[in-house]
Amino acid sequence: MGYRRVVVKLGTSVLTSGSKKLDKAHMVELARQMASLMKAGVEVVLCTSGAIAAGREHLNYPILPDTMANKQLLAAVGQSQLILAWSQLFGLYGLHVGQLLLTRADLQDRERYLNARDSLNALLANNIIPIINENDAVATNEIKVGDNDNLSARAALLCDADLLILLTDQTGLFDADPRTNPNAQLIKQVSNIDDSLRLLAGGSVSGLGTGGMATKLEAADIARRAGVEVVIASGHHPDVIDKIANREAVGTLFSAIDSPLESRKQWILAGPASQGKLQVDSGAAKAVIENGRSLLSKGMVNIEGDFERGTTVLIVNQPGKVLAKGITRYCAADLRKIVGMHSDQIEHILGYDYGDAVIHRNDMVVLENKEN
Repeated sequence: MGYRRVVVKLGTSVLTSGSKKLDKAHMVELARQMASLMKAGVEVVLCTSGAIAAGREHLNYPILPDTMANKQLLAAVGQSQLILAWSQLFGLYGLHVGQLLLTRADLQDRERYLNARDSLNALLANNIIPIINENDAVATNEIKVGDNDNLSARAALLCDADLLILLTDQTGLFDADPRTNPNAQLIKQVSNIDDSLRLLAGGSVSGLGTGGMATKLEAADIARRAGVEVVIASGHHPDVIDKIANREAVGTLFSAIDSPLESRKQWILAGPASQGKLQVDSGAAKAVIENGRSLLSKGMVNIEGDFERGTTVLIVNQPGKVLAKGITRYCAADLRKIVGMHSDQIEHILGYDYGDAVIHRNDMVVLENKEN
């Protein structure tokens, strides 16, 4: 089989089969396939959507105003129903489950990130299937990851998985929209995610979930940079999980990048939301992308945002394209004073310095590939 640890993400449309309620018959089939992997020695982490759909079903589809509080109400009711369903279904195969509810705040803080990782590993070490969902009952827009595609990618980094399976209502990624173009062809393998590929991404047609193909591409990009293979496939394809785990050609395979990121860079990529942007000139852009250099103040041309030292920011070129993500050693106010200056002038201008680099290469993840 070849895989050691697999994260399976199930979208709402897969769990409901396009209806308004959970399709328990299909869920038990998915549980059977995941149980089969566990018994073959492959560890499984489940990232499940469906809490709000389960809440609506349990409350007999109440008519509620579309507010954050009511969504949290439905999630609070539905989350218990969802975990109960999974507990019962995996129990048929002699397996226990453990629930982890996460928000972006749990991923932004390094200590909380490591605590979540330890919890995941402890569950897996005891043959318990971790079931992950966003904590929608308390999450606000400011602390939400936003969709379970990206949450599952971060879960894959948390538990050091080697395969992420994104199951959806689509067969995979196509070269055109298959809903409107009958000649659209399935893209069977992707080795590089670039702007032209992102243009192919469309939205979900179910109306039940928060993620479309665009969020799946984002998730795939995060995971593959950390050395994780990703497959996007239909959640209703027969034996889909078994076939993917056995490396059969199902859906769209995203190849992992050969050199996975070390742990700290995985956290930078998966955890903190960017609080600002550092715009750099062409020389600095080349140094960062092609030569793997640290970012120096001399190469900066503009600072966007108001952030503190130790904050995660984006490095962008002059046209505005994102090149990298990293942790800045200086706050925004200080950076505005030293923008374009040589590193040996920093102490004279500020009265102190935190090193020559604005962002050291050890605190940076390059997002723009050379071939792009």
